Amino acid sequence: MHEDFARNLRLLCSYYRSIAEVCRRLDINRPQFNRYLSGRYRPSAHTLRRFCEFFGVDEHEILLPSAQFERLVQVRPRPVARQATAAPEAAHLEHLKEIGSAGLDKYLGYYFETYLSMACPGRLLRTLVCLERREGRVYYQRTERLIEHPQEKAYHGKYLGLAHFLTDRIFLADYETLTGLEMTQTILFPSFKNRVTRLTGLKLGVSGSGERMPCCARVVYEYLGTAIDVRRALRLCGLYDIDDARVDEATRRAVTNDIAPGEWHFRARF
Repeated sequence: MHEDFARNLRLLCSYYRSIAEVCRRLDINRPQFNRYLSGRYRPSAHTLRRFCEFFGVDEHEILLPSAQFERLVQVRPRPVARQATAAPEAAHLEHLKEIGSAGLDKYLGYYFETYLSMACPGRLLRTLVCLERREGRVYYQRTERLIEHPQEKAYHGKYLGLAHFLTDRIFLADYETLTGLEMTQTILFPSFKNRVTRLTGLKLGVSGSGERMPCCARVVYEYLGTAIDVRRALRLCGLYDIDDARVDEATRRAVTNDIAPGEWHFRARF
């Protein structure tokens, strides 16, 4: 049993609004955290360091007898109180989660995303997107597969982001994880049918070339299902010529970036 450690951990948690908030900010599973609070288990060295960095105490301090640790915290409460203060944007993000998570379950699964490449003008880019729900939020991963030269291996770029459903529009915002130098935003029309097949909208990002030009393009999401052969799907991703027979005519028309007479803005189309 690790009773002193458990009491010390419970004391530190008392500076927060709830145990759930601590778990969320530490990104730790609640049942696992409860085992530490009960005194039945002691965390690994790595997890212990994470706890100490989060609460603002040293590793040897959190293992002190509980009465001694309580006195220590009482005479220097500021570090703990400062850690407990939520970031200014936390309330807004929590509100966005509450109002934007409902209604997305029918859209969970895999998609082919197709649009005119921002880095390779005149060519179509197909990527693989996966939307999944975790801990009350809908996250997604967008994976690019590019082969610049036939003799070279494929390059895989990974984007991670959050999805929200707000008043009949699906909002996707992500960032590129390898270099951290790019963010994209996509807004899609939802499907008003019982079965999701295709979603259309607009995508805003920065070209991957050295120019880094902000660009906007029409985009199509083709629904593949909730369980697919990911390796085979990725092999179908990459750059395509506009007239490539492997791209259907409906997709080709949907991603054409033209402006009709009388349109003053670049608009999405169904």
